[in-house]
Amino acid sequence: MKEAIQIRWLNGLSFEADVDGHKLYLDAKAENGGKNMGPRPKQLLMVSLAGCTGMDVASILQKMKEEVEEIVVEVEGDLAEEHPKKYESLKVIFRIRGKNISRKNVEKAVELSTTKYCGVSATLEKAVSLSHEIIIEES
Repeated sequence: MKEAIQIRWLNGLSFEADVDGHKLYLDAKAENGGKNMGPRPKQLLMVSLAGCTGMDVASILQKMKEEVEEIVVEVEGDLAEEHPKKYESLKVIFRIRGKNISRKNVEKAVELSTTKYCGVSATLEKAVSLSHEIIIEES
């Protein structure tokens, strides 16, 4: 199965992406010559990772009948000092809030996402050190 996207240059360092009819804008910070009209590409890489694994974990926990009220997925990245300033490591933090949430089930959901279902994780793990942390908050 092949997928493709396209971005179109607007001006300066600004681009517009159209993904299945959804508009998304990318730009650089003002101090780097942009107008800050949208996130930077590396930030979107982290968004893709968080979204992919977050959707998996939400789906799995719902199937496990966990009483989840909120899932927040954060990604922290350590960038190399020299060009290309690539991520050397990414840490995914899962904040799960709900009633009587089973840590064992959350750990299983995260494991299934990171080892079996999330294509973004599978792609990135070959290029960068990935780790995760789970924080469960009782409501």
